[in-house]
Formats: sequence, structure tokens, C-alpha cells
Amino acid sequence: MVPRTPRRSIVALGAGGIALSLALAGCSAGGDSGSSDGTVSLTWLVDNGEATVVTAQALVDAFEADNPDISIEVQTRPQGADGDNLVKTRLATGEMDDLFSYNSGSLFQALSPDDTMVNLDDQGWVDKLDENFVKTVSTDNGVYGVPLGQSMAGAVLYNKDIYEQLGLEIPTTWDEFIANSEAIKQAGTAAPIVQTYGDTWTSQLFVLGDFNNVLAEDPNWADDYTNNKAKYVDQPAFAGFEHLQEAFEKGLFNEDFASATYNDGVSMVATGAGAQYPMLTFAASQLMTSNPDAADVVGTFPLPGPDADTNGLTVWMPGGVYIPKSTEGDKLEAAKKFLDFVATPASCDIQSESTAPQGPFVVEGCDLPEDVPAMISDMQPYFDEGKTNLALEFLSPIKGPALEQITVAVGSGITSAADGAAQYDEDVKKQAQQLGIEGW
Repeated sequence: MVPRTPRRSIVALGAGGIALSLALAGCSAGGDSGSSDGTVSLTWLVDNGEATVVTAQALVDAFEADNPDISIEVQTRPQGADGDNLVKTRLATGEMDDLFSYNSGSLFQALSPDDTMVNLDDQGWVDKLDENFVKTVSTDNGVYGVPLGQSMAGAVLYNKDIYEQLGLEIPTTWDEFIANSEAIKQAGTAAPIVQTYGDTWTSQLFVLGDFNNVLAEDPNWADDYTNNKAKYVDQPAFAGFEHLQEAFEKGLFNEDFASATYNDGVSMVATGAGAQYPMLTFAASQLMTSNPDAADVVGTFPLPGPDADTNGLTVWMPGGVYIPKSTEGDKLEAAKKFLDFVATPASCDIQSESTAPQGPFVVEGCDLPEDVPAMISDMQPYFDEGKTNLALEFLSPIKGPALEQITVAVGSGITSAADGAAQYDEDVKKQAQQLGIEGW
């Protein structure tokens, strides 16, 4: 979702048809070995997030400066389900760009990497990657991606000025979070909780960001879930759906929650129009693009659960850059050369300069700058104290594609938490069967 870019499917009418038409109309695939003058031209498909495109272009500019015989054109795709479907269609038809960026974890596994991507297990940079990241872009047969970006957390972005003005403390339990939200509502100057269903992937954070609390109560939950022994209709995982329903029913969302977008949400919490926004901390990049003067205003705290003693962050690994099997010949060698560059401290420095870091890097030798936004520095104590858990998509290959459709419905009062959780359990069942996991 990114999530994946974050990660992350969205409600899309006729998305498959759209993806197919886009794939056939706009892609230059990789069988060509280069031009007659010895130069090689590549295309790189990334999502259309403003910060993503800025970073990708900065990396391309630096790489091309040192490799004048290789040119790379950055192409964009939609985020959410439209983008997911486009990626899957291009891979299936052999029409994928020469390079493409996508999620790691379960969404990566759903792309059947052994069949669709170039195995990069023999590349020298593999040994420089964090072991947790390697697990998220690997199968039993090899490693398929290089990280782009940093690790991040699913948390609550909040406006520090509003908290100070109202005398609020950082909540460490769900009840405290609701009490703070109701105090903000009573003050009447800001939306207590920002929701942005115009970009439907953003609706998932109440469920996905709660996973630290799920593991705190049941450390074996991810394994049981993978083996069809744990369900979202049961506690502790059901709590995320309950929280979403409760926040809606108490009128804690911004009035335009149904149409507001992710960019709107980041700006709302930056300007004080909204007080709290459950979101992935990759929002630091958007914040520094749209509202850089609020770098010290927007902070971060974990999405709290029932127990203050286990309060901590749910952590995501960065997405990856991959090479499809349709990339061959000189294009393949040029693409590998670019990935080698992406896995360097020089690349990390460019990423930090282009867009604000969203958390620690996962490449050996890559360090964060000292002047990171407050939402990133606020994360550090939880990492230092070991108060983190990986998100479910990095502990299990199963993530149903319809989650954000379901959470939009629950968060809009259309579907109850109980019905939404049951729908997601069915969605997950289909995904597990497609992946051929035993016991489903």
C-alpha cells in the first residue's frame, strides 16, 4: 500500500481495463539492446507521488552525470489499486518498463517474482542490505530488489502547537487518544482526526498501524494468521476495525474526509486545520515538499492500544526497485548498474537531500542527516528502546487486496466493524489460496 507506498489498493471501477489500456499505450519494454550510437535508454516506472518523482529524478540526474552512455526516463503510474493493476498487467504481458519501483513484503510476493523479475542474488550490494529488508524482497530462490527510501512507521502525525495550546499529553492508550480527540473537538479549532478517503489507501492505518498492539498481546499472531488459525473478526486484530468505527461514530473526522486527499491531510495537520492524522511517516517527504515551515510543528506518536506498557511503533521496510524479466541485453546490464548506484551512501545522501527522510536507512553506510523533521526524530526513542514491531505484511505473505475498500466503508459508517472484519477475512482467504499456502 507502502503500506506499500506505501503500499495499498484502492476502490477502482474497471481498474483492470484501465491498467491494460495504459500498459499497451504507454510503455517501452526492455528487449531492445540500445541505440546505434552505443548509448542505452531505459525507462523507470514509479508512483506519481510528488516526493517520489522528485527523488527518482534526482537519482537519475546524478547517475546520468557519471554514466553518459545511459539515459533513464522516469515514468509515473497511479497509486493504489489502479497502480497495482497496471504493474501486474505490464508484468504479465511483458510490457513492463526496464526498471520499476513497487512495495516490498506481501505485495511484492503477489507479483510472483520468480516468474516475473530478474534475480539479483549475485549482486555485490546484497550483502550491504539490512537482513530484515532482504527478507521482504526475497523468495527461496533469490533476492529481487534494492531499497529505495528508508524504513518508516505507521503512527499518528500530530500538530504539536495544538497539543501545547490545549495542554494535551501524548496518549499511550486508545482511551487517552479518544479523550484527546474529544478535547480537540470541544475546542472547535481543528478536526480532531484527519481522514483522507479521496486517496483510499490512506484509510488502512487504523488497522495496519495497530499491529504492534496485536503482537504485544499475541506474539504468535502473524504465524497463526498465515496458517489460517487467527482471524480479524477476533481480538486482538479486531480492535483496529473497532477503533475506526468508534472514531467515525463520535464525529471526530474532518468534514471532507470522503473527498480529502493524502496531500490535503498532510497540509491539514501542518497548518493546524487538523490535529491528528494516522499515517505512515513517509509523509515527512510530502510535508517538506508542501509545508516545509512546519518541519518542527508536526510530530509523531504510536497508534495506541489497550496497554501503555506495550505502547510502540508498527514499522515498515522501504519499497524496492526491481528489474522485470522483459529487460534483456544491454538494457539489463545498464539497469543492474543503476541498481548498484541506488545501493550506495551517495544515493542515500541524494535521497535525504531530495525529500525528507521517513526513518532509518537499510543500507550499510547510510546515515540520516541531523536536521530531520520532528516527526522523524520523534521516532528515534522507540527504535532505541526496542519498542517497535514489523508490520504484518513483513511477517506474512498474505495481504488481501480489498482492505482499503473495506476500511473506507467502515470509516464512512457504511459497514460495521464486525462486517468489515469478516469481509476482510474472506478477502484474505482468496489471496492465501492464490498464493497456494497450505491450510486455506
